[in-house]
Amino acid sequence: MTEDRFVGMGERGAARPWRVYRGRPLPLGVSQTRLGLNFAVFSRHATAMTLALFATGEHAPVAELPLDPGVHRTGDIWHLEVAGLTTDVRYAWRADRWPAPGDRFHRFDPDNLLLDPYARALSGGSDWGVRYTRRGEPAHRRGNRRRSLWVDDDFDWEGTLPPKIPLPDKVIYELHVRGFTVHPSAGVEHPGTYLGLIEKIPYLKELGITTVELLPVYEFDELEIERSSPETGERLRNYWGYSPIAFFAPKAAYAVAGRNGRQVQEFKTLVRELHRAGIEVFLDVVFNHTGEHAGWPEDPVYSFRGLDNSIYYMLDPETGQPRNYSGCGNTLNCNHPVVRNLILDALRYWVAEMRVDGFRFDLASVLGRGQDGEVLANPPLLEQIAADPVLADTTLIAEAWDAAGLYQVGTFPAWGRWAEWNGRYRDEVRRFVAGEPGLTSRVATRLAGSADLYQSSGRAPSHSINFVTCHDGFTLADLVAYEEKRNETNGEENRDGNDLNYSWNCGVEGPTSDPEVLALRRRQVRNLLAILLLSQGTPMLLAGDEGGRTQRGNNNAYCQDNEISWLDWDLAARHPDLHRYVRLLIAFRRAHPILRRRRFLRGAGTAGSPRPDVSWHGKRPFAPDWGPAAHAFAMHLAGEHAPAPDCDLYLALNMGAEAAPLALPPPAPGQNWCRVLDTARESPDEIREEGMEEPVPFATTLTVAPRSVLLLRSR
Repeated sequence: MTEDRFVGMGERGAARPWRVYRGRPLPLGVSQTRLGLNFAVFSRHATAMTLALFATGEHAPVAELPLDPGVHRTGDIWHLEVAGLTTDVRYAWRADRWPAPGDRFHRFDPDNLLLDPYARALSGGSDWGVRYTRRGEPAHRRGNRRRSLWVDDDFDWEGTLPPKIPLPDKVIYELHVRGFTVHPSAGVEHPGTYLGLIEKIPYLKELGITTVELLPVYEFDELEIERSSPETGERLRNYWGYSPIAFFAPKAAYAVAGRNGRQVQEFKTLVRELHRAGIEVFLDVVFNHTGEHAGWPEDPVYSFRGLDNSIYYMLDPETGQPRNYSGCGNTLNCNHPVVRNLILDALRYWVAEMRVDGFRFDLASVLGRGQDGEVLANPPLLEQIAADPVLADTTLIAEAWDAAGLYQVGTFPAWGRWAEWNGRYRDEVRRFVAGEPGLTSRVATRLAGSADLYQSSGRAPSHSINFVTCHDGFTLADLVAYEEKRNETNGEENRDGNDLNYSWNCGVEGPTSDPEVLALRRRQVRNLLAILLLSQGTPMLLAGDEGGRTQRGNNNAYCQDNEISWLDWDLAARHPDLHRYVRLLIAFRRAHPILRRRRFLRGAGTAGSPRPDVSWHGKRPFAPDWGPAAHAFAMHLAGEHAPAPDCDLYLALNMGAEAAPLALPPPAPGQNWCRVLDTARESPDEIREEGMEEPVPFATTLTVAPRSVLLLRSR
């Protein structure tokens, strides 16, 4: 079994002998054996592979172990076992192909040090925004500076288990791990980290959040952007992190002590403590492209491009240039069997080992394209994810479009499993609240759970992830204050970001001291939040919207690692009324199962109940105005049709500039209407706590104030 004998490092570089054995092709990555460590990596087209081993903090490898393809290769997997190797070793691969003159499809270069695609942690990036330099490293060296690590998976979960909250009962809260606590106002001991987020769990609980959705937390290079802000001169950074370089490795810079694999322990600690509090953890994952952006300066090579470019990426068959369905210069070849396995293995790892509860897939429509870019009717990757037994309890959420114009909201291949970011919900609710006429019928459909999009595929209302804001676009405060994006500080001459925001500035663009404009903006924010949290489906909030967070009109703050993006916790102190409003809305939703139906509304009664589960009203009962000039309508939900016994609800919406009379049907026999919410009123009278609702005198018609939402309940 022994093939050669090497002298390598022990602790801090002390010499000791190693033995190299043939090793095993599975599992991929690095795994501990009885003798040492086994290394395995895929490359179909390489003709030579070398494993480079490094000591901590040293630039030069302490040993390079060439693999004999006749011994260390099984099929397309290169592998070897190294006995006597300490588990704190750093490693990288070198891949080469010979001969390869004029090869348009491969990017083999033996000078490149390549990350292991299955690495569970990386070294060299533990300090956010700091380029790590090792001893002996040449000044101004470019290229990959990270190394792969072996990580011990042992962790004490202390008996905590995933909460397993049903999809209809979730309230999702999208946040950025760094931005959530890095601002000095956060007042945490460990700002900008996994542990800092743990310190804010009481806040999340008090607000009523069931599920946090974390922007990318796998490894990416925040320093990949080489521009500076033209306004401040500040170096821009990849703040959002939608440029993965290692799908299995949690970001070291989000850890307090992100060295030697401890970032894995800290991420698990975050998940454990959120689960202890009954809060789920979703990850925003990017499998449509990687950080090896084609066309960027020097086309960075971290891993996939150097190991087997023609397998991992979609390439033009004539030119060998990468296809671009992601908008980032490259597209991962998701439905190649090898890449499918990589993605599935990564998802299983985050669920089985890291215990996350769900995933939101960035530009998920890319995952449904074939190897030549065609749109597949039954994409094998999406089907495998939906049917995978390890992922059976995992929430799957698709961003059901891509950057090449494929838009699949409502038609995303679902197999009864996939939920979707409902982009049509976002756009139609925004347009309606901004005052655009003729949208009453569409918004009614969105309020009722978007049956037009999801019912025919066997899905439920909860598969519609309803949102009006997310990380990408205006914040809620900016949505009512800007009609034009203000992205100049991104250094792209305001060309980036969406030009179509469906926003209304309430009469003044940007900041103002006009009290009437400010009052109208507050009302519009209340309107948007009321519609979101009173709709059938699963609501998602953007972190900070409950405190009036602004990005100063920037609708694409992907590169803003500063107060444009950070959550200012003093805002909650300055806007306690808004925070209270959101908290009470979430509490009302949680208290009333009629807002969390498992099946679509039918508009008809059932045996034993002649009343329909939902009815729609305009100036006259059961006669809503769905016409091209309409701005107002009302919805009545009958409590006996709720998943559990509940009251009746009457929700009236008027986004016109004039007051609107709307028919008020009677509630259940023996009950009366009480006012829960009226966005035309200012705090604290705009929403009432449970049991404190205001009785409404008997009437057959209600006058709903301009640009307002009114909610009544029976009691």
